Amino acid sequence: MSDAARGGRTLIKGATVITMDAQGDLALGDVLVTGDQITEIAPVIHADDAQVINATGYIIIPGLINAHMHTWQTALRGLAANWTLLEYFQKMHAGLATVFEPEDLHIATLVGAINQLNCGTTTLADWCHNNPTPAHNDAAIDGLLQSGIRAAFFHGTPKPDPKPGQRPFWETPHPRAETERLLRAHQGRELLSVQVAVLGPHYATMEVALHDFAMAKELGLIASMHQGGGPARTPEGWTRLEAEGLLGEQINIVHGHALDDLQLRRFCELGLSFSAAAESEMSQGHGHPITGRLRSFGRAPSLGVDLESVMSGDMLTQARVALGMQRTLDNAAYRLAHGSIPPTSTITAREALSWVTIEGARMLKQSHRIGSLAAGKQADLVLIRASDLNMQPVHDAVNSVVMQTSLANIDSVMVAGQWKKRHGQLLGVDLAPRLAQLKASGQKITQAMGLQDPDTGA
Repeated sequence: MSDAARGGRTLIKGATVITMDAQGDLALGDVLVTGDQITEIAPVIHADDAQVINATGYIIIPGLINAHMHTWQTALRGLAANWTLLEYFQKMHAGLATVFEPEDLHIATLVGAINQLNCGTTTLADWCHNNPTPAHNDAAIDGLLQSGIRAAFFHGTPKPDPKPGQRPFWETPHPRAETERLLRAHQGRELLSVQVAVLGPHYATMEVALHDFAMAKELGLIASMHQGGGPARTPEGWTRLEAEGLLGEQINIVHGHALDDLQLRRFCELGLSFSAAAESEMSQGHGHPITGRLRSFGRAPSLGVDLESVMSGDMLTQARVALGMQRTLDNAAYRLAHGSIPPTSTITAREALSWVTIEGARMLKQSHRIGSLAAGKQADLVLIRASDLNMQPVHDAVNSVVMQTSLANIDSVMVAGQWKKRHGQLLGVDLAPRLAQLKASGQKITQAMGLQDPDTGA
């Protein structure tokens, strides 16, 4: 445990500080951490009793927030890189997912969460929907707790093809008893919350959607759901859910491509949150991310990696992809309307950075604690080595963070006042046995489905 975590103080001096807060940025500034909180941000701070970190040549940013990832797929990295969404449904949910045992969820979630820390993500929304037994849930949550990341465990349900005589998943209400068990077991944890990943009206019957939304509201939980990926099972469901008073800030929509503009505008008015996964959506055939449509209604998305079975877990890459994709759409629309290149960009790099910081915090209803750097907030932060070859010279720190930074530049990561990574090295983690377990799990799963040769990948 660090000195800060024991109630001592850490003073990070001489960095460029990007706060994403009303205080604004500091070209050169200090950040004082006491216990698990930021206690001061100023051009110069004097604290004789603090451990001093010389951060000259570094950029400090808020810890990144990954608002949507199926971390249970870490052992299958790259396997689905060439699959469309239809192939993914069949090969992943109806295939590979069915052979996962609790230990597979544990090692995938543990290593996946550690990698998020390594990449500068301090908060992970783990959307776990391959958990047929309580033991699977416990194993996944144990992986999150062991990693040391700040996490929201979104308890979901598996989606296999129904066997003869078996109730299909779209007719099965979310298991309230298991949700309540998890809440009892983990209530009050500093770094973990339990939420629900429900089917929603796009993937479930009206009866199930009503049950799940009412359950989430009664228990005071965020209910997150996929919206898109083929025709809706209950297209009139949203109207009924609104009439029942079940829509509001506790509802999170992932993807959202199936929503028309009238629905999307109404959901923005009602305060629903939205999580895009731009790279995944573009790769697998969802459609264009809804970033621009949200912006037209005065809202913004949080962002998630979605699937490490398809792409990397780096959230700054997600910010760049989402930014580039929406700029492309905006530029094309302008050229079509005016016959020329637009005079300026529609979206700034700072706005893209907000999607992976403050918007993620808003989606998780934790804006008062995380998502920006300010006195009184949790000490979740990242030190980026701006003196590196690919970063120099830095003319605009925010632009450099979003457009130039790679994993190689993520020097240090702090969660709740504890360093999880320093000088480019993860702390307190013996990776070799973990990676061996992850590889063995991936080989077991793919061999069981006859999907590829475990050694060559062919």
